[in-house]
Amino acid sequence: MGKNKISHIMEHFADDFVTLITDENGIVLYIHEDYAKIVGISPQDAEGKYCSDIIPNSRMHIVAKTGKPELGSSFWMKNGEYVVVNRLPIKNDGKVVGVICFVLFSTMILTTAKAANMINSLQDEITNYKHDLIRLRGAKYSIDQIIGSMPNMQAIKESIYNIAQTKSTVLITGETGTGKELFAHAIHQLSPRSHHPLVMVNCAAIPTELFESELFGYAEGAFTGAKKGGRVGKFELANKGTLVLDEIHQLPLTLQPKLLRVLQEKEIERVGSNKIIDIDVRLIFITNKDLHELVNKGEFREDLFYRINIVPIEIPPIRERMGDIPILTQYLINRLNHDLGLNISGIDPEVLELFQCHDWPGNVRELDHVLERAANKVLSGPLTMDCFKNFAVRVRTATEQERDGNMLVAAKRNAEYEKILMALTQTQGNVARACEILNVSRSVLYEKIKRYQIKIK
Repeated sequence: MGKNKISHIMEHFADDFVTLITDENGIVLYIHEDYAKIVGISPQDAEGKYCSDIIPNSRMHIVAKTGKPELGSSFWMKNGEYVVVNRLPIKNDGKVVGVICFVLFSTMILTTAKAANMINSLQDEITNYKHDLIRLRGAKYSIDQIIGSMPNMQAIKESIYNIAQTKSTVLITGETGTGKELFAHAIHQLSPRSHHPLVMVNCAAIPTELFESELFGYAEGAFTGAKKGGRVGKFELANKGTLVLDEIHQLPLTLQPKLLRVLQEKEIERVGSNKIIDIDVRLIFITNKDLHELVNKGEFREDLFYRINIVPIEIPPIRERMGDIPILTQYLINRLNHDLGLNISGIDPEVLELFQCHDWPGNVRELDHVLERAANKVLSGPLTMDCFKNFAVRVRTATEQERDGNMLVAAKRNAEYEKILMALTQTQGNVARACEILNVSRSVLYEKIKRYQIKIK
């Protein structure tokens, strides 16, 4: 590695932080003058020598051999100086051509004017890490990815703009596959909290015994096997941002009172700790169940239900917005082309007509899977009816079953009508005697007379 290359590398680091640069064999190419003084050699004399000959505990040659960086490594210098450094391999076309070592912490640096520069550099680094964290934990989806032009969908999308601006708790409900999590992401992305974390928790994926520690964290020594220093829970991770609890109906009854208290008091306690931690979290709950029905069954606390049902959003299934199928289909095809590297040019109108005959119990997720299965058959060009043969058979079978079921229901109603009419005729309109013949109560018979619009003479 030549002098020009070293100069180029040094441009990317503050001079005060780079301590040593070696080639791929551990030969010193550069050493900072302050550290050269500590080891008792001039920078000029150090160049060209093996790193371990100058610094006995050096690991530069090991990093060169393994090609793996060593971060946060600490050691004591000859003069008692305590140093924390990073050692990074320098690669060219995947091959290690050298190693650079730069200091993260030094007791000597902290006693000089260089401390201010070091603090500023660390603050910049922390800011960059925060930006990376927000990018990783931020919203992946925006409102533009919620596809729908039907009035019921447009009304929901318009309401989201207002909902996003408040701190109110939101309850998103809808059938499986309707894309409820997209709406949660969109609310966070449009909110003033968008530059803070969005933390997603699937309540169905957490074992009951771990629920409390996952949500609220735990203190050191809270239980056997607890991590040293404790652990931050999801509420703390989402502080200043948004916490989404998916499948909230799976939250154990034993934990529901504690969640209710958090919602009311805006504070938490880690497991095994008495310390109160104030939190500022916007909560969004998601479920595909009827929570009101679960309350009636005693499977969900009534007070918690009313506390989370502040701003309800109910996502309509596809069968209630069949007019969105063409634009949904095109959007999903475009996404498949991007994700799978395909070149699907469109879909035949005949296929779209077939889609209109299906009630889509799996909603958008089912439509996505049907299109992906068909796209894998052709890879490019339009999706024709030949790509959906199995799906067409399934739709026709379901349609026939539905038609047969409707015919059976109609036949039962006709038979019931005839029996009631016959009993009333036989008793000359005497409802009490007709009830005895039909073996039904008076209220039931009156209800059926009203339903079939039978006139009693």
